[in-house]
Amino acid sequence: MAKGRSTRSSTRTGGSLARRDVLKLAAAAAAGAVASRVIADVPTSRMPTRDLGRTGFRVGLFSLGGQAAIEQPDNEAAAVAIVERALDLGVNYIDTSARYGGEARWSERYIGQVMKRRRREAFLATKTHDRTRDGSLRVLEKSLQLLNTDHVDLWQLHAMSSMADVDAVFARGGAIEAFEKARSEKLVRFLGLTGHTDPDVLSAAIGRFPFDAVLMAVNAADPYHLPFQKTLLPLAVERKMGIIGMKIPARGRLLGALTMPEAMRYVLSLPVSTVIVGVDSISQLEENVATARGFTPLGPPQLAALERKAEPVARQALWFRRA
Repeated sequence: MAKGRSTRSSTRTGGSLARRDVLKLAAAAAAGAVASRVIADVPTSRMPTRDLGRTGFRVGLFSLGGQAAIEQPDNEAAAVAIVERALDLGVNYIDTSARYGGEARWSERYIGQVMKRRRREAFLATKTHDRTRDGSLRVLEKSLQLLNTDHVDLWQLHAMSSMADVDAVFARGGAIEAFEKARSEKLVRFLGLTGHTDPDVLSAAIGRFPFDAVLMAVNAADPYHLPFQKTLLPLAVERKMGIIGMKIPARGRLLGALTMPEAMRYVLSLPVSTVIVGVDSISQLEENVATARGFTPLGPPQLAALERKAEPVARQALWFRRA
């Protein structure tokens, strides 16, 4: 076991795949044996796609995150141009949140400017940070207004960080009631949750409700502290959830040890559906799309080599994990 790697166990569901089985999936992907799940089925001149779990949607390997330039105040020209260019390049999944851009919710505002004209081109995901039914419904009402749409494709519980969050969401009058109501009224199509801090928290929530998707923080430093790959990722695979990776370069903290293409290739070689990355410029966007278009899976030895390269910066690359 590498120095600094957590030995703490995570919540498991009986029969869940172990991490070694996840790595076997990655190895099989490299050999082309599981093409239907994790191998692109389109030419590399276009955006390769994968199943977004059981939703029936085919998502591009690279998806656009709603942070970085897209959440900055008074940055409409740059932010809108990035969203437009992403759609032009074949990016078909856009992620945002009611919390991106502060109280003004700049990210939803900018994305909404594009959605007015190009809503059908994107699988649109946003989030609620409120843990109550009524509060979450108010958050969603404003999200729909700002995004200029009558529905979002994926509505997510934002940043589930503790068991207190889980208990609040599932309590009487909790946010899960808002999720069920919004889906029944066709304001949202699919339901998910997100988290950075502790794999056990997300596993516990998944055990209580059949979420369609999970957005998890995972990168090449993941094995060194509270690894999401150990039990959470296999659980999500077992449940046939859409699996979205985030914090791929750890907001640049990994880029002293890995290149951006290496950081993306590491996570895309795991059984994830897509990765979301926020960008500061169109040139960054185009570079990431090029990496996704040319992606070929890494085998376990290559994954292990990137993990070793990430080890010296692991603590800063996992700053979001619980201590």
